Amino acid sequence: MASTHTHNLLDAARWYRSRGYALIPVPASTKVPVLAGWQELRLTDEDLPHHFNGNGNLGLLLGEPSGWLVDVDLDCDEAVALAPEFLPPTGAKSGRPGKLASHWWYVSEGAKTRKHQDPVSRKMIVELRSTGAQTVVGPSIHPSGEPYDPVEGEPAVIDHAELAAAVTALAEAVLERRGRKSRSLDQRSPLVKSALPAIPCEHIERRAAAYLDRIPPAISGSGGHGQTYAAATAMVHGFGLDPEAAFSLLWDRYNPRCEPPWSEKELRHKVSDAASKPHDKPLGWLRDVGPVEASDVDLSGFNPERRRSDAERPPSERVPDPGPFPEHLLRVPGLIQQVVEYNLATATRPQPVLALGAAICLQAVLAGRKVRDERGNRTNLYCVGVAPSGAGKDNARKVNKNVLFAADMVEHEGNEDLASDAGLVTAVETEPAILFQIDEFGRFLRTIGDPKKAPHLFNVLTALMKLYSSADTIFRGKAYADAKRNKVVDQPCVSVYGTTVPEHFYESLTADSLSDGFIARLLVFETTTTPARQRSKARAVPDAIKTAAAWWGSFTPGGNLAPQHPNPLVVETTPEAGTVFDALAATVDAELDRSDQASAAGRSLWARAEEKACRLALVYACSANAETPLIDVPAARWACELSTYLTRRMLYVAHEWVADGVFDARQKRVLRIVRKADGKISRTELCRKTQWLTQRERQEVIDNLLETGQIEQVFEETATKPKVVYALA
Repeated sequence: MASTHTHNLLDAARWYRSRGYALIPVPASTKVPVLAGWQELRLTDEDLPHHFNGNGNLGLLLGEPSGWLVDVDLDCDEAVALAPEFLPPTGAKSGRPGKLASHWWYVSEGAKTRKHQDPVSRKMIVELRSTGAQTVVGPSIHPSGEPYDPVEGEPAVIDHAELAAAVTALAEAVLERRGRKSRSLDQRSPLVKSALPAIPCEHIERRAAAYLDRIPPAISGSGGHGQTYAAATAMVHGFGLDPEAAFSLLWDRYNPRCEPPWSEKELRHKVSDAASKPHDKPLGWLRDVGPVEASDVDLSGFNPERRRSDAERPPSERVPDPGPFPEHLLRVPGLIQQVVEYNLATATRPQPVLALGAAICLQAVLAGRKVRDERGNRTNLYCVGVAPSGAGKDNARKVNKNVLFAADMVEHEGNEDLASDAGLVTAVETEPAILFQIDEFGRFLRTIGDPKKAPHLFNVLTALMKLYSSADTIFRGKAYADAKRNKVVDQPCVSVYGTTVPEHFYESLTADSLSDGFIARLLVFETTTTPARQRSKARAVPDAIKTAAAWWGSFTPGGNLAPQHPNPLVVETTPEAGTVFDALAATVDAELDRSDQASAAGRSLWARAEEKACRLALVYACSANAETPLIDVPAARWACELSTYLTRRMLYVAHEWVADGVFDARQKRVLRIVRKADGKISRTELCRKTQWLTQRERQEVIDNLLETGQIEQVFEETATKPKVVYALA
């Protein structure tokens, strides 16, 4: 199959080249090129076998490099439906089975890239792609697994102004159908227009693009979040660009160089964050400097992580929010993806993040005691799904139950309630590869973490911690005088999937639980949304999932003694994947050396980051290819980036919720109230929402927050007297 695809790909590359189109190689099953300087790449016929000799994809460079071949990319169903009414006829259209005729091709000399998006959802409607952009074409494979259509037929020749007007009219028609006001990406913000002296927009964007091209790309595990934030800040603050124009430049010129590229949602979050925060230098200070040289690119003034020393930064800035869950981390090939899709298809309220966490735990228990990596890591993981009440937390646990039952492996599902540590150990002794699914996990943590509330449950926490670290050795329970009661389990593989509402989970966090290492062992999959309700139908577990799960049940490396004394299959790690893990290890070392991460909580969380990444990569490899698993670069990169993101998110949550005492707890709670009110709240409203404080306690908290610069007091004019308002500083 691979050789056929390669042969077709090379033949296709030669055919496109014969038509005068410029080509670029794109990694397999992706849409984004990663080759540095791909916009300037000009391959000759002799170059093609070197670049199209594997299971990769093929992209066409658009605009001037390909004789002004341009692509009108229809990004939504409404645009596809309305296109025949607005776009000029053309003899060249392409797409894929799931999105037919979604690319209309033209030859339009002088055309410029133009993007039109929904001003509410921020999702793209239609895009005119020209010089500086590229489109992946057949016989390439879409990330969904569908093949792209080849670009056949003759593109119509059209005036660039006429084509741009037609694309704009199409976008406006889609917005009109949705009942929304149009605002395309190339429009400028009135605020930016009035705040800066008049300079031609094209001149500003050329300078900004040249500056952006000098900024190093973001590399996962090597400070990628801060690097991209700095690039976004340079655009919106240094050059004073409208956030939409800044996003357009970052998306087209910077994002393709990042490893891996950011999703649209993630990149927009970076731009929005950069545009909303204050900076040391005046707005637009980069607009009028001299010619852009490599030495001109100094990002230290943009990145709040580098702008001041750790000792100079106030506590409120020391732990940044890494943002929403990265969308590209939701995709894991093989069984995990199949289980996620089954979950979302049967859920009343689909939750992709929770579905992923539960599917990871399912694969972890299926492969439990049967595989290990070269360093001895096993698949046991403790995952927590956090979502608001009524947001659809239950379906993920139900799917795991159904899969284990359908595959005749119900013995791998543990009890939903743990009455004592002795009961926990007995369950593990009966079935050493076991998955415990616990609802109301936040309440569970609060109970077992306090010996005064439930002494019989307090030791459950200790037992779970020991079981987590005993997957590659012998677990010994409590010592009793009666030798028959002493429990010994060889290489137990205990996984946990808990679900909880945010408040209960966050309130269960304490300085002790963070520093003693239990919270550091958790992978917390958090979503803050309540998805729209769908009328889902009950469906039996798909045969493909049932077969894959049953395969793991019958897989017994080590022979007949495997259930008692496992001899797991060693899953190798490629040298390239090892480099990815090394980069994460370097990041961990750097974070442990940072003064603001020197607390017991920060050290505990970062100290487990690489171990969790190794286990995640092993689970990824088992999902992608059960019979011959291999930890390759995609597995390592996904695992390291997921572990890094979840670690940073937990650090942020801990900073927001874990207090050093009663007074600190009051301050943090007041700050959360202000933040929940969009960062600004009147004194009257704050008093109403803090009735649990006395007047004196409330004033002490407010005075200290003002003195430490965490909030500021402003006065707003009203019809009577000025209103006192507190805002986040």
